[in-house]
Amino acid sequence: MNILQILNRTRPLFDQDVSSRESELRDKISAARILVIGGAGTIGQAVTREFFKRDPRALHVVDISENNMVELVRDIRSTLGYGSGDFQTLPLDVNSRYFEAFVESQAPYDMVCNLSALKHVRSEKDPYTLMRMLEVNVFNTVKTVRMAAEMGARKYFAVSTDKAANPVNLMGGSKRIMEKFLHRESGAVPVSMARFANVAFSDGSLLHGFTQRLMKRQPISAPDDVKRYFVTQAESGELCMMSAVFGENLDIFFPHQEGELELTKFSDIAVRFLANQGYEAVPCVTEDEARARTEELIPQGKWPVYFFTSDTTGEKAYEEFFMGNETLDFDRFESLGVIKNQPDFDPKALEAFEAGIAAIRNREGPWDKKEIVEQYLSVLPELSHEEKGKYLDSRM
Repeated sequence: MNILQILNRTRPLFDQDVSSRESELRDKISAARILVIGGAGTIGQAVTREFFKRDPRALHVVDISENNMVELVRDIRSTLGYGSGDFQTLPLDVNSRYFEAFVESQAPYDMVCNLSALKHVRSEKDPYTLMRMLEVNVFNTVKTVRMAAEMGARKYFAVSTDKAANPVNLMGGSKRIMEKFLHRESGAVPVSMARFANVAFSDGSLLHGFTQRLMKRQPISAPDDVKRYFVTQAESGELCMMSAVFGENLDIFFPHQEGELELTKFSDIAVRFLANQGYEAVPCVTEDEARARTEELIPQGKWPVYFFTSDTTGEKAYEEFFMGNETLDFDRFESLGVIKNQPDFDPKALEAFEAGIAAIRNREGPWDKKEIVEQYLSVLPELSHEEKGKYLDSRM
């Protein structure tokens, strides 16, 4: 599968920036002990590969997904082989005593990289998943950045999201709140971050869904009015590595390459994806029509598609990496932009948010989503969230 062709791109984004700094990258990484949290997801695996290539003294990878950790090791052994450093993967929950005991036994680390996240807008539909989103995206970050500070790490890296810029959904809002908490913690340990474009064909993404529909001989469905930037899985690893190694305190790295990185509609990518696989996309008026025509069209080298106008909660029409009041540096790198930050946070608001969410979590009885959203707005008044009562789970 030619991913760049499907994305309507011509070349990798970060080759020049990485190759021109390869010697410095190798020097810094090979001398480091690195802990990767959330290393079994698509981005986490890509970051782990980038570190492994440069043979760190220690590379310890933690994630709750045992199966994906097994595949990570198989993938590395089958392509990169073996390094000289201590490489370990552990299926551990960051909120467990097992994780804490492991870190206590292995500390100190030079770099702690947190790639764990609940990343789907669909996960904000109910108060229970929404509370877990806050636990993973915000409070686990606070826990692990403090662990990094206590052990004297020289850098803590956390992955954010493009949806944290002018957020319109609670997932993006949770990452924007995470950024605010990291401003608070950055006085104890240097912090850098990355805001992402969509990672093409990452686990659980709509494009990954295209490959699943093809394998299962099912119609493809996509919005025709939502535009996104896309990076490859390898580029996601390079972006995080560059921020972790070269980011100054509170820098946020993001992809930037005019002419090569352009907003693209999901529906256009669906058509190119099918063409790349040897099929012609055939638009259908309804989901029912698309489902009904699979057996007719597929033997003819055609594939039923259903394109629709987005009407679900939390969908942003276009993607952006920064806000109008943020200071930008486009001069340091060829294909990476950097948001420059000074610590800026309201300690009382953050403390009140922590207390408010804890009160909801510890209270008996059912949780109320509106009450959680009120806590969001108390610390993130700029959140432009519109509850439409319809979520992506109601789409094909």
